[in-house]
Amino acid sequence: MTRKSWVLTDVDHDVYVPSCKLGPGDVDPTLPPFSIRKRTLRGGLRDGVDVVEIDNGALRLTIVPTRGMGIHRAECGDVKLGWQSPVRGPVHPRFVPQDEASGIGWLSGFDEFLVRCGLEYCGAPEWDAAGKLVHPLHGRVANLPAHYVEVSFDPASREIAVTGIVDEARMFSNKLRLKSTLRTVLGSSSFSITDEITNLSAQPGELEMLYHINQGAPLAGPGARFAAPVQTLVPKDAAAAVDIPTWQTYPEAKQQPERVLFFELVPGDDGWTKTMLSSADGKLGLGLSFDRRQFPLFTLWKNPLPAADGYVTGLEPCINLPHTKSFEKSQGRVALLAPGETRRFDMRLEALGSTKDVARVQGEIDALQKRATPKIFNEPQSGWSPV
Repeated sequence: MTRKSWVLTDVDHDVYVPSCKLGPGDVDPTLPPFSIRKRTLRGGLRDGVDVVEIDNGALRLTIVPTRGMGIHRAECGDVKLGWQSPVRGPVHPRFVPQDEASGIGWLSGFDEFLVRCGLEYCGAPEWDAAGKLVHPLHGRVANLPAHYVEVSFDPASREIAVTGIVDEARMFSNKLRLKSTLRTVLGSSSFSITDEITNLSAQPGELEMLYHINQGAPLAGPGARFAAPVQTLVPKDAAAAVDIPTWQTYPEAKQQPERVLFFELVPGDDGWTKTMLSSADGKLGLGLSFDRRQFPLFTLWKNPLPAADGYVTGLEPCINLPHTKSFEKSQGRVALLAPGETRRFDMRLEALGSTKDVARVQGEIDALQKRATPKIFNEPQSGWSPV
């Protein structure tokens, strides 16, 4: 049997499916149970948000086309992927004041497990000489709705796929398109994401990109552990420098500054690298793999606040660091896409539900680390931060 697909949204052809539920009966009744569900949330800040819910028989996840194809939550057995934000979402973009004078209005909608930061810029807010906000925090793509959404199922490979297309474009400015496809196989504890970003303009287009993959309790908490094959490790600032001696572990929850660490990671022969967050008892974890050739940099964000204020960590593959765009541009880290050029990003995420799974991924990371001696700096470095 060939792959079967269903278009849920297609603005160009005036197609919009408000709700549906698909399963084995729609493709092959002999298949094990699975479901693909589209619905619109109602009430509160989430009112009007479209979600696509996938259940592959082991892994359940919620994709949010209304919010740039982000992932709100996922779970697989005892592994809960996501965090408890002070914000009750997923928040409809109309309630996110991105252009407020503070520059951090983006945080009013921040509660996803996976949120993209970009496309034109993805770092700290920036103002011009007159004090006018030029670039609000983390860019606009996470608060733009997909104008095309399609789900599909391949009976041969038993693969579920969800594809969405989001345009970030304006007159006299960048015109970039994100095409994102999430894939998972029936019964699997993992999923992959392939993003393609294309410059639609007849002029060169600037691109910054960072994937904010956010995790809270029980994986992130006091005594939790982060593992990665380090080539270079640099603290962002003085607050982060305090964390260098214990960078692999997470502290007690209390009111304290966030800690941001910058990495270059060691790739394997295939160009891929791997990181992991594991719970304090080592029984549960999240594995994140990505193509190091596509993502030259990685940011680790620790926000060890009391639970009510959002104890969370961010695992963040990126092409540039989350500083102001002007600083990143001065360091040559802002990508320039030629007219019609496409840049691709690939990653895999895996829910680790046992000590055996955690040990397996740790072994893979240890093998990568043997390929290089880590270079760890105890203080911020020129070029890595505006010091």
